[in-house]
Amino acid sequence: MSGDHQTLALLLFSTFVAVTLGITTWVSRRRQGSAEEFYAGGRLFSPMENGFAIAGDYMSAASFLGISGLIALYGYDGMLYSVGFLVAWLVVLFLVAELVRNCGRFTLADVVAARMRERPVRIAAGTSSVTVSVLYLVAQMVGAGSLVALLLGGTTEAARTWTVIGVGALMVVYVSLGGMRATTWIQIVKAVLLLGGTVALTTLVLVRFHGDFDRLLRTAAERSGHGEAFLAPGLAYGADWTSRFDFISLGLALVLGTAGLPHILSRFYTVPTARAARRSVVWSIGLIGGFYLMTIVLGFGAAALVGPDAVRASNAAGNTAVPLLALDLGGGTGSTGGTVLFAVVAAIAFATILAVVAGITLASSASVAHDLYASLRRRRTEPRSEVAVARIAAVGIGAVAIGLGLLARDLNVAFLVGLAFAVAASANLPVLLYSLFWRGFTTRGAVWSVYGGLVPAVVLVLISPVVSGSPQSLFPDVDFQYFPLQNPGLVSVPLGFLAGWLGTVTSPEVPDEAKHAETEVRSLTGAGAV
Repeated sequence: MSGDHQTLALLLFSTFVAVTLGITTWVSRRRQGSAEEFYAGGRLFSPMENGFAIAGDYMSAASFLGISGLIALYGYDGMLYSVGFLVAWLVVLFLVAELVRNCGRFTLADVVAARMRERPVRIAAGTSSVTVSVLYLVAQMVGAGSLVALLLGGTTEAARTWTVIGVGALMVVYVSLGGMRATTWIQIVKAVLLLGGTVALTTLVLVRFHGDFDRLLRTAAERSGHGEAFLAPGLAYGADWTSRFDFISLGLALVLGTAGLPHILSRFYTVPTARAARRSVVWSIGLIGGFYLMTIVLGFGAAALVGPDAVRASNAAGNTAVPLLALDLGGGTGSTGGTVLFAVVAAIAFATILAVVAGITLASSASVAHDLYASLRRRRTEPRSEVAVARIAAVGIGAVAIGLGLLARDLNVAFLVGLAFAVAASANLPVLLYSLFWRGFTTRGAVWSVYGGLVPAVVLVLISPVVSGSPQSLFPDVDFQYFPLQNPGLVSVPLGFLAGWLGTVTSPEVPDEAKHAETEVRSLTGAGAV
């Protein structure tokens, strides 16, 4: 890319960083010692503010860069991510949003531990939450590396490495100093920027084709080299039965995984009531629904105007399709319009990555401090001590995410998020649903449910084509691939539910009817909720 692209994009991105650091500094001057302030922003956000923040958390680099890239490369099959991410919100709205807000305080473990022995349940749920968060963080780091490689006109490992380290350092600053209040306002600013940029690009694509969506699709199909097959199922997932099962596995993970994502669940605690939590989800569904519909236009627009070959030449996984589309819509390389539009899109993508990693890091550091640290200590932890541990945990989690992000730099970011969703759906969702709706659920059932989904999901990923045995894997030169599917959801999600049931029916523990009744009343009415 030209020097103008670099200068303008870096200037816009620097402006966003300056604004968000200003927000963080302002918030850090307020009282941050209490756990409620650090983890939940004092529970003072309105449904609209929280709805925008949830949308900001959910519309990640995987959505903006990865999904459009997959559609540009694989057409119809790439749309599974857009549809899956959107449909998942119905599960959140109808099954968990209001109930989680009523039953918990800060984390997923609060909901489960309300009627179980706290120590084993918190350790299990905290471990699972950190694992999901780190997987999600890796996807954002990979997106940052791909974007800076395109922006700087090269794929030098040094540029990618320093970008990932820089993003990791900024996210630690946001979380350590500002807590949930700063993170929420950063998400709101980022959501507005991302939606504005996506609307502008979608409008320009439709104007280029005079509003004729059919013509857009047919042009994309012709440019793809696959003809009508580009617009039909099967290009990515229909070659054989293995790929078809992979399709089902991915769909299951996407639809069920959202309700188990720690950084999404923690958002329900930032509003004062359960009714406000439900209204937050309604706001977010409107924003997210519009966004994912637009990613379909952007994906096919990139296929029609840029071409899959050019997208692959820039980034094999398709992560740079949207910036290349912006460059073309603005007038092409060397034009003023192309320079401005490319720079704006690159800056928005950077802002998206920064905001999302801050939200995920806060949720995972809360799990470390509130669940793991507090459970492993014999005596009760003071709130100030717990918050200090959360800040230290943010640094450690950031370091792990940086290392794994550098290792997985050649994988598609939407695909990486699919793995995080699979682990969330396998480990977090079963224990959450059992705790809320099964009267006879026990502590052993809860612990078995978490580990029974978490361990198989992680192990199956390690022995899948994602890690070894293919040119696109993390370690292409070795082969310890024994599981044929790229996404473990089809196997690990049922195992999570089965383990929870098996642990409960084999447990000598007598379920506490009084605690279940108390939890049921609290979850449905809000009586006694924090």
